Amino acid sequence: MEFKDLGLSEPTIQAITELGILHPTTVQADVIPSVLEGKDVFAIAPQRSGKTYSYVLPLIEIIAQKKNQNILIITADSWQASNVSDCFALFNKYHQTQEEDETNVIIATPDLVLELSAEQKVDLSKTNILVVDDINLIKKKHQLDNLEQILEKLPADKQNIVFTNRRSKETQSILDKILKTPTEIKIDKNKVDEADLAQKTEPATKPVDKRFLSEPDAQTIALAEKYQVFGDKTPRFLLIKGELKQ
Repeated sequence: MEFKDLGLSEPTIQAITELGILHPTTVQADVIPSVLEGKDVFAIAPQRSGKTYSYVLPLIEIIAQKKNQNILIITADSWQASNVSDCFALFNKYHQTQEEDETNVIIATPDLVLELSAEQKVDLSKTNILVVDDINLIKKKHQLDNLEQILEKLPADKQNIVFTNRRSKETQSILDKILKTPTEIKIDKNKVDEADLAQKTEPATKPVDKRFLSEPDAQTIALAEKYQVFGDKTPRFLLIKGELKQ
């Protein structure tokens, strides 16, 4: 199977090809079409199976096709938030954005999402798509209570995409609150290195300038600065902590 078979557009496929990625992993082949169809998704996938790309790629397509989307991506830690933001920058490289499009993407840990909300810097009630990556790791970070508080602020009518590295009894009650008859996808543990095997060569695209990257344990991620290398070809991104930059 190839990426073009999953419903991705030529601008996205061009960026994928430049990164030396040859074919989709199992989780990408299963998740991408479901996200593009607007379905709720619950995916159980091991680390390094390609799960981040599996939701970033279709979200880029949704951003390109629909105006004024508000996407909330909740991660277990700031390192993963930085990783997700890098993926958006790289794969969105060849998409054009329109000035009147006010799409926003918030990428943050649960506590920082609540901080932004408390400071009235984001309106969570306007969220169109929620991604939780990864709910079991969020549990390990003792952030489930914060996640539940966020859910109370979100609209019922939204698309929900949830990932976990393993099923957990402790997270089932909150999963029931998030998901509505989801497409459930389970990836075998032996797919743990599949993302590495799918990429044959070093990326042809120059990576994001590391001077703009926060340390893995940093609380603030300067997304707007990182995206300046791509000019106006990325949507507006909201920052993580304290203040909002565009």
